[in-house]
Amino acid sequence: MKAINIDGTIKTYNSVPKTWGNILGLQYLTNAELNEIGFYDIVKPIVKESQELGDIEWDADNSVFTYLVVDKSFSQTIAEMKTQKIDNLKSSYNFELGKTDWIIIRTQEGTAAPQEILDARAALRTECASKEAEINALSTQAQIADYELPSFR
Repeated sequence: MKAINIDGTIKTYNSVPKTWGNILGLQYLTNAELNEIGFYDIVKPIVKESQELGDIEWDADNSVFTYLVVDKSFSQTIAEMKTQKIDNLKSSYNFELGKTDWIIIRTQEGTAAPQEILDARAALRTECASKEAEINALSTQAQIADYELPSFR
């Protein structure tokens, strides 16, 4: 992506325009040539879940356009966010436990479950409880939003 500052307004382009003023074939120019005309790269900063991109601005130190990173405002309370995060956590662990539920169900029919399955399930339940405690210990909306749940898939 490229951008240019036109009279104080930054205009962004997904790709370099084919023409600019009386210049044809703009897309074939080198970065140095584009910079001479005023077209510079756009750098999108990495944002956390608690942040979002703000307005685009010129970064003179690095000769690029970049977006400001601003903190999100949340409509949910801390308690509501924790509840939602914990529900998502438990859903993930429930899905993982579900992969071996059929083995546990068979124990009711007299087939013994392998000890490694029982140990793995116990470890998942312990890990889930530990992560739930971590979530409950968080004290800000940003911390809750940024808390990464495990990915099993």
